[in-house]
Amino acid sequence: MQAVVEHSPAPGASARKGKGAGFLLLFPAVLILLVWSLVPLGMTLWYSLLNYNLVDPTLHGFAGFSNYWYLLTDPDFLHSLLNTFILVAGVLVISVGGGTLLAVLYDQEFFGRGIARVLVISPFFIMPTVSALLWKNLMLHPIYGVYSAMMRAVGLTPIDWLAQFPLLTVMMIVAWEWLPFAVLILLTAVQSLDSEQKEAARMDGAGPIAQFRHIILPHLGRAISVVVMIETIYLLTIFAEISVTTAGGPGVASTNLAYLIYSRALLQFDVGGGSAGGVVAIIIANIVAVFLVRSVARNLEV
Repeated sequence: MQAVVEHSPAPGASARKGKGAGFLLLFPAVLILLVWSLVPLGMTLWYSLLNYNLVDPTLHGFAGFSNYWYLLTDPDFLHSLLNTFILVAGVLVISVGGGTLLAVLYDQEFFGRGIARVLVISPFFIMPTVSALLWKNLMLHPIYGVYSAMMRAVGLTPIDWLAQFPLLTVMMIVAWEWLPFAVLILLTAVQSLDSEQKEAARMDGAGPIAQFRHIILPHLGRAISVVVMIETIYLLTIFAEISVTTAGGPGVASTNLAYLIYSRALLQFDVGGGSAGGVVAIIIANIVAVFLVRSVARNLEV
């Protein structure tokens, strides 16, 4: 009888085959993501260097960095940048502050708590355009809005919110949309707190304010940092609420960076200037994202 010797493949060859198969499986997804992101970015960079206006065919050719210079020296750009900062900061203060208080409240036992939780989270599932139309026509209209009826009922003169306080009104609408997100994340964090810690603090004589300050708030630090990071990234691109309610006005009183880019590219048909604004917005968003991700990472390591 002849012994049959079976040769098993070398471990290195098996590993190389496994890596090759994994690469082939990942290649279509990676290719689609690269095309999806790099092609629009490359076209935006190219158009930002051109004199390209859709209503003026005589304006063409290579512009260099003149589009960037015109944008950065434009007072509207600085004003929109300031509005963006105010809008993001204001919404974060309202949503995170209100979300923290509501999360602590909804962690308590009271009648109808389940219904209250559903109601406070429901605005998050309403589309931004629908939310803006609801607030503009139903709540804040100076003639037949709910707030106007309430003010007339107590003898006060109704306020035209969108004309007198445009940026504050947009901030209120966006905060109403993002408050449920903060409540959802922070309520989950509050419920993960060990009840024995609160019971021990209560037995030591700590009141509700002391428990909130020394136990609940430090426990929410990581969750708050995550909420701030996610909301900031999305709030930098607020557009629908401004377009539906104020259209950036009066003047540029409620124009943020996203709406300024839209007005340059699609209202003034200045593709080159709008593309330059897009590149600047990408740079600002990436700087903010890197700072936030590092801050959250340091907070999670503690």
